[in-house]
Amino acid sequence: METTPLDLQYPIGRAPARPEAPLTPAERATYIEQIAALPAQLTAAARQAGGVRLEQPYRPGGWTGRQVIHHVADVHLNFYLRYRLALTEDNPTIKPFDLNAWAELPDVAATPITVSLALLEALHTRWVTLLWHLTEEQWQRTFYHPAYDITYTLDQALVQYSWHGRHHLAHVELLSREG
Repeated sequence: METTPLDLQYPIGRAPARPEAPLTPAERATYIEQIAALPAQLTAAARQAGGVRLEQPYRPGGWTGRQVIHHVADVHLNFYLRYRLALTEDNPTIKPFDLNAWAELPDVAATPITVSLALLEALHTRWVTLLWHLTEEQWQRTFYHPAYDITYTLDQALVQYSWHGRHHLAHVELLSREG
């Protein structure tokens, strides 16, 4: 079967729909475990792809593997902060940012990916610890995303953020299959 540009852009499929009902504890556990596993999986995928391939885009017009890895660290730091804001403020409005502009900043080209992989390891340790300790009531706390004009519960964000990590992991894994 031929790989299409959409398959390369969304190798695990598009982001799932936001769940309407609160997640069950078992559903949450699955998503939390996916977030917990991501740093080691991304590190393994980066090693498998190797340095030269990480400097190449995973698809025509896409980011390089290096940009993807730094992007995941940048965005997951923001995701963690969104949780902390939602837990300490009433429906805070989060600050959107230009993902493509961030991917072009000079630190992305100048910083070894091992720095962002180490950041992800430490960040996910903190984030996962927080997630395991939330109460049922806390999972229903919200934040507002002005770029999408959507209010997310922390349950809904968990589903989206788990997908985000797996989505970009698949991009790095695509690089290890090339050539």
